[in-house]
Amino acid sequence: MAKKRIKMNTRGLLKGAVKGSEYKKEAMISYGILIIGYIVLQAGAAAGIIGRNLQGQFVPICVYMSLAIALNLVVGLSGELSLGHAGFMAVGAFSGILVTRILETSISSGPVRLVIALIASALIASLAGFIIGIPILGLQGDYLAIVTLAFGEIVRNLMNVLYFGLDANGKLRFAFNHTIDGVDTSGRIITGAIGATGVIKTASFTSAALLTAFTLFVVLNLKNSKQGRAIMSIRDNRIAGESIGLNVRKYKLMAFVISAALAGMAGCMFAQGYSTMAPTKFNVNTSVLILVFVVLGGIGNIWGGMIAAALLTVLPEALRQFADYRMLTYAIVLIVVMICTYNPTIKARVGGFVDKLKPKKDKAKPGKEVA
Repeated sequence: MAKKRIKMNTRGLLKGAVKGSEYKKEAMISYGILIIGYIVLQAGAAAGIIGRNLQGQFVPICVYMSLAIALNLVVGLSGELSLGHAGFMAVGAFSGILVTRILETSISSGPVRLVIALIASALIASLAGFIIGIPILGLQGDYLAIVTLAFGEIVRNLMNVLYFGLDANGKLRFAFNHTIDGVDTSGRIITGAIGATGVIKTASFTSAALLTAFTLFVVLNLKNSKQGRAIMSIRDNRIAGESIGLNVRKYKLMAFVISAALAGMAGCMFAQGYSTMAPTKFNVNTSVLILVFVVLGGIGNIWGGMIAAALLTVLPEALRQFADYRMLTYAIVLIVVMICTYNPTIKARVGGFVDKLKPKKDKAKPGKEVA
């Protein structure tokens, strides 16, 4: 009876904790960054200020912003270290390619095919997250990171040997070798390590920005919900959460599966922005890069991760004029930013400098002299 009363009180506290305007500022900043960035980039492209090379990065910028937001759900909200988001991204990418190719003959509208592909990618990626999440979410720290990293590599290596194609009747077939029974060369969709070729690009800057807005909506609403409060309480103190009756595995699995679904949608959008897509694109470096976005922007800071993702996506292209020194400069800039971000001395000095720039307010009340 006492335990039941504790659970009821806990639910009431969690439900009451989400009331108010605690997350309004974060939502306004996040959506503001997305909307202002979209307007500025569109205006720059229309005016000819932004070149074609940089315009080609518009969709990847939004995709990586979505991935940073999704990973923040696991790393920031849940407090777990995951290095398998490239795997979920690959699942979504190739699932989306298969769906759009199958629907080409029945649905002529590209945006409609894209929406259906996004939904299918989210479902398949969430199923993959559920299957991998059940056995591994009992692990913590480095062990969880290693297992999720292995999952991403397993997905990539599977895609290296999988062949998908459509036969003469339009049915989807697959095989683990170079030949698929009843499928000629023109019917092939995914050809192992070569990946998918001849993909009809349906992604646009607008659709990618809308996907980022949807990802923001899901994550911010989850964070500002009773379930989000439960997830964060477990992150802060797992033992205390268990003692008041919270189902730790359930809430961790919830965050993991939702994050996987959002990563799958981002992967689908990413694949629909290119005419070719190979499994090598989704290697361990991609998972580490997404984690860098989250860490650089501040773990748990949604809009910080968005800014970091946009900057680090544009920076290599902006440094292309340095040719061979481009990636070296990129690495140096990344190291310097990380040191400045997490060095307490530098942060204190910058904070003091900002305080000096702020106008001083007279705290004395009108009509009274200051002693």
